[in-house]
Amino acid sequence: MSNLIVPRPLAWITSQNAEGLVNLAPFSFFNALSNKPLYLMVSIGQYEDGRPKDTTRNILTNGEFVVNLVTEDVFDAMNISAADFPPDESELSAAGVQTAPSVKIAVPRIAQARASLECKLFSHQKLGTYTLVIGEILMFHIDDALVGPNNHIQGFSPVARMGSPSTYCRTTDCFDVPRFTYAQLKSQSPEGGRK
Repeated sequence: MSNLIVPRPLAWITSQNAEGLVNLAPFSFFNALSNKPLYLMVSIGQYEDGRPKDTTRNILTNGEFVVNLVTEDVFDAMNISAADFPPDESELSAAGVQTAPSVKIAVPRIAQARASLECKLFSHQKLGTYTLVIGEILMFHIDDALVGPNNHIQGFSPVARMGSPSTYCRTTDCFDVPRFTYAQLKSQSPEGGRK
């Protein structure tokens, strides 16, 4: 499945434990759910011995997390943060990244990320060996260079996951196709054109 349902965006999540230690880890079972209200989802696996991953434990404990989106300039740092660090050691130093304060929540975001989404936990559900987390987006942090007319995002090329265990893709080859309305389709069809 992880090689067929592709590409999948990467949620590079910062979370924080009760002692204030920041955890940083990437997940590719991630996507947007709705824009009214603003919800996203991420599904997080567990350790081989059945323990919840640090990210899951932190989110369920304090109800907050930040999704930092991964572009090529932070790809190597993301890859380092995917290693199996012990729970009492933050990935930030090894990955060579710094944090910046969030506005609506206590969990910081990654300063080098070109886009970050501050989230609070809306709900969670156990799915076999995974925990499905639904977060409500409270705040967007977006590099000013990415914001075009009418607040449309332009020039944003996140990296996506293409397959297990370590295949990724670039999103620099994009194309735009206008959508049709039903009336336009009807007027162009042979049946719709006859009187």
